[in-house]
Amino acid sequence: MAGVAFPRKRLRRNFTAETIAKRSRAFEQFLSHLHSIAEIRRSAEFLEFFLLQELRAAQRLTCTGLYREALAAWANAARLQERLGACHSGRFLVTLAGLAVCHQELEQLGEAHGCCEQALQLLAAQDSHPLLAPFLQAHVHLAWKVGKDKRRSEARLQELQDAGLPPQPPSLKECLIKEALD
Repeated sequence: MAGVAFPRKRLRRNFTAETIAKRSRAFEQFLSHLHSIAEIRRSAEFLEFFLLQELRAAQRLTCTGLYREALAAWANAARLQERLGACHSGRFLVTLAGLAVCHQELEQLGEAHGCCEQALQLLAAQDSHPLLAPFLQAHVHLAWKVGKDKRRSEARLQELQDAGLPPQPPSLKECLIKEALD
């Protein structure tokens, strides 16, 4: 932190363009320094600071059926997560669910299918994640609609059902709406 110094506040001229620019550059340096430390960069608190408000707004828009606006918010959250290196977090799966649901509701089925495929790649080694079955169901449905191969997803979904998954798990949209983002 020795290399990061914020310009001091003054009694006057705190709101001049020059002072604001200096303080903005110092804050950017501070954030860059924090991001350079792996333990901080990967911490839940750091990611929440940047993402939680955006994710909540996207979820709220999705819940109210404003899919076009929600899609923009989910896409922004995805870009933030990519830039922060948080594409392997649970929040990124929620973001992919939001993107898939909004794309599907807006009849952008190829994009929705792509989001499901990306999520399933992240979930490849997991059998108990709460979003796995909903992503598999959505993938099977979307693959059928866009004419893509769905056999692997059908087989994996069948394996989960044979292992005790309820016959009618919640849909991806239901999971997204019920997800508590705190």
